[in-house]
Amino acid sequence: MKTFYRTLVLFLMMFSLTANASASDNGSSEEKELDIVSTILHHISDAHEFHLWGEGDESVSIPLPVILFTDGSLDVFMSSAFHHGHSTVKKGDYEFALKPNENGHLHIVELSGAHPWDFSITKNVFTLLMSCVFLLLIFIPSAKKYKKNGPVPSGLQSFVEPLILFVRDEIAKPNIEEKKVSKFMPYLLSVFFFIWISNMIGLIPFFPFSANLTGNIAVTIVLAMITFIITTINGNKAYWGHIFNMPGVPKVMLLIMVPVEVLGMFTKPFALMIRLFANITAGHIIILSLVSLFFVFQTYLVAPVVVPFVLFMSVLELLVAFLQAFVFTMLSALFIGSAVADHH
Repeated sequence: MKTFYRTLVLFLMMFSLTANASASDNGSSEEKELDIVSTILHHISDAHEFHLWGEGDESVSIPLPVILFTDGSLDVFMSSAFHHGHSTVKKGDYEFALKPNENGHLHIVELSGAHPWDFSITKNVFTLLMSCVFLLLIFIPSAKKYKKNGPVPSGLQSFVEPLILFVRDEIAKPNIEEKKVSKFMPYLLSVFFFIWISNMIGLIPFFPFSANLTGNIAVTIVLAMITFIITTINGNKAYWGHIFNMPGVPKVMLLIMVPVEVLGMFTKPFALMIRLFANITAGHIIILSLVSLFFVFQTYLVAPVVVPFVLFMSVLELLVAFLQAFVFTMLSALFIGSAVADHH
């Protein structure tokens, strides 16, 4: 399936680039060049606004707060002040502008050369906060009902309890010793529901949803680092012994094996980071690439082919949203379980 994803993404991108080049060569000088790749990358990247419709100066979007801390000065304003990157914003001694980086994505710069700390509420930050709110709305009422009514579920509990039991019985217990499961269940439940809810939010193509949160490498890095920190802090004597003083291994071989094992400590969270980021991003790119075929061919005659494929990929993405939450949580439990396992 991963090979299929990569092949399809590369094919569609190369096809779009070829179509763009052909249209540029054969079209009139007044016709605007179609840049499918830039459009797709724009939709899956972070932004300081929620774009609704339109292009350029005619685009309609919902601005988000810009919060900048520059040399002790705090400046707060809405991103609409930039007028889609065509205007600068003067605040005291500083002048801010939206400039494209090497990837073509707009980011805030200070024109005099200062380096502001950017705490702005971007699309991904907004979605991150929304996911946290959903988690609180799900678990706080459920916990209160358990305290009040006992173990018999009702209402929202009836939906949440099977998922909690699934994480405990199918993810935590098979990978972590039973007497230590309860210690790590809060983290495993939090990361499972956070990733799943964030993935589902990203599949809804209208405001206030649609942000590609778990397809942002910064978010997956933080999640992977939390798993790494929990694993490292809770590692017992047997865990560290297998890294720095493996039993039954000749001392000479330790010169080779210890660096390999230490490197393995970091490749595990790296694999967590890349797997979640790549799979979620690939799904968004495929769906957007299929939709863009309407603009490449400039005809609705491709609808009988494009629409069924888009519907199929959208349904598949519902499965992938859950599957990636499951895989990340399971591997986190596996890494933690290997670090806290008693020596036998």
